[in-house]
Amino acid sequence: MYKRLACLFLLIHVVYYSVAQNEPHRPQFHFSPNKHWMNDPNGMVYYKGTYHLFFQHYPDGTTWGPMHWGHATSADLVHWTEQPIALYPDSLGYIFSGSVVVDKDNTSGLGKNGVSPLVAIFTHHNPDLEKQKSDKYQYQSLAYSLDEGKTWKKYENNPVLPNPGITDFRDPKVRWYEPQQKWIMSLATKDRITFYSSPNLKNWTKESEFGQDAGSHGGVWECPDLFPLTANGKTAWVLLVSINPGGPNEGSATQYFIGDFDGKTFKPYSKETKWIDYGTDNYAGVTIANTNERTLFLGWMSNWLYGEKVPTSPWRSAMTVPRELGLTQIKKDWFLTSVPVKELNVLKGESFSLKKENIKGGRPLTSKLKNETGLFKLDVSAQNTNDFSIVLANDRGNEVIIGYDKASNVYYIDRTHSGQTNFREGFGKRYTAPRLSADQIISLTVIVDVASVELFADNGLTVMTGIFFPEQPMSQLYIKSAKGIFIENLLYTKLKPSVKQPVKN
Repeated sequence: MYKRLACLFLLIHVVYYSVAQNEPHRPQFHFSPNKHWMNDPNGMVYYKGTYHLFFQHYPDGTTWGPMHWGHATSADLVHWTEQPIALYPDSLGYIFSGSVVVDKDNTSGLGKNGVSPLVAIFTHHNPDLEKQKSDKYQYQSLAYSLDEGKTWKKYENNPVLPNPGITDFRDPKVRWYEPQQKWIMSLATKDRITFYSSPNLKNWTKESEFGQDAGSHGGVWECPDLFPLTANGKTAWVLLVSINPGGPNEGSATQYFIGDFDGKTFKPYSKETKWIDYGTDNYAGVTIANTNERTLFLGWMSNWLYGEKVPTSPWRSAMTVPRELGLTQIKKDWFLTSVPVKELNVLKGESFSLKKENIKGGRPLTSKLKNETGLFKLDVSAQNTNDFSIVLANDRGNEVIIGYDKASNVYYIDRTHSGQTNFREGFGKRYTAPRLSADQIISLTVIVDVASVELFADNGLTVMTGIFFPEQPMSQLYIKSAKGIFIENLLYTKLKPSVKQPVKN
């Protein structure tokens, strides 16, 4: 038995060593495809104990190409198994973004023998019509599964929502609206969101439009998502809208609005621009359907400014860690919060803590707890007195700095000296996000994989995600403050890699 355990340990070590040597930037606890290109998450749904992640995928190269729906599954949001491709391009076009619903009452009539169908609603993108300069080259179609998402059949009467003449007419996100017993589709239509309703997922009626005079319009609106959240006895509706370009730190990003929805019209409490993530690397994120009382979110962890150029092979791109969304109120204004899901606790390894200590200058946090993989979670709460920073580093002189700038009242991620940056001018610099909380205590959760950092500040009120490409693992960690800060609590936790499975094609 001991010999078998030793062999198993050796196998695990060899697999990890191989990944570290040959794919040094391969995420160790974020989902990434086994190989080739990935962008937007699509059709995420929880069904019979399994989370399904579909995603925009080009299986023949590491840059964007004819879009398919890739597929991965997980029982816990942490350990993912990549499955065979779910949807392939056909005579109607490429398979662009969309959503999946559980049609439990078989409103679509696509179920058989008492089996409720999973129904995918997606955009067909017709490249031939696009080349002909038609304005009707995108339209909405259906596919369905009767075996819990393993295989899919396209609806014979596609498309179910033809294009009325809008060049950007895509990314349907569908949910059931219980008060009026109908399906609601949020659809990106150029510079606004159009809402449609249907009794059966096949016949759609336009209800209203939103957004022409609200939010950021620095680029095309994409990947909407409309869902309710409840806080302190109040239920409000949240509308996510991704935009490319026009993000707060250049390139692509996701804005949100909070308001009321009556089954026809969305009315925001405010038309100002708010961002679910101020970092450069969280785009096209949407929520997972059918999760009941929790609202869970994943985004594409990259940016269209450089997504096709990042120095990774044989794959490109990863997803953010899954996040749980919530609402919070500051004075009379409402904000969206996001925090890492509790399921990530399964990755916890060794840890150490500090309590009620003054730190002036620098304090190494890895001197007592070696961390060769560079994977960790850091929870810090500190008195809001002076600037401070959390520094990831290695022996090659690479650094990623996550910090708080008191004078400007902003958080930041600085990847100026983070390693490989020359694949895109402007990649290596400092990016900022406003501190929205007025609390005297600053609280941060920082989650670091081999090539990414995710910052959740003030209980998820301000969030930043950034990828980076060091020349060797970031195995050193420091907390620094030139003038000094008082640490209320600090918990440093090493994280274990999650096991990744190969594609089962």
